[in-house]
Amino acid sequence: MTMAPFHLAFPVDDLYAAREFYVNVLGCSLGRASDKWIDFNFYGHQIVAHLSPKSKQLIHKNDVDGNQVPGFHFGLILPWNAWESLIQQIAESDVDFMIEPKIRFKNKAGEQGTFFILDPSGNALEFKSFKDNNEIFRIKGSKVKRNVAKKKS
Repeated sequence: MTMAPFHLAFPVDDLYAAREFYVNVLGCSLGRASDKWIDFNFYGHQIVAHLSPKSKQLIHKNDVDGNQVPGFHFGLILPWNAWESLIQQIAESDVDFMIEPKIRFKNKAGEQGTFFILDPSGNALEFKSFKDNNEIFRIKGSKVKRNVAKKKS
């Protein structure tokens, strides 16, 4: 299956800081821009930072494997070597890991590497890599129930 590029617009409180972070830390190229927004090429996907200085809000966090994961975050699933390279790139920058790189489900179905960082506006980004991309949506053996999202009557 050919993957379609996604589009995501998100708030930032400083366009200059967003530009520096997405270009110099994550390696995104620039697209169109104005004094209110900037398009970035995020590994072939279009993300748009929109100036929204009063958008700060408390984001709920959920416990996932002992880490407090923000309910709103976005990111990518990268090939394993690209994921490891990005860890090194971030480690060499002034950006701190919100959640340090770690391997989940080591030597089990769904084995994956993951880490979280924050952009200068506090938006959480997660970068993952799976040992086997065929297991990205695997449910067998998962603690997650299939009927979790069903409306209760």
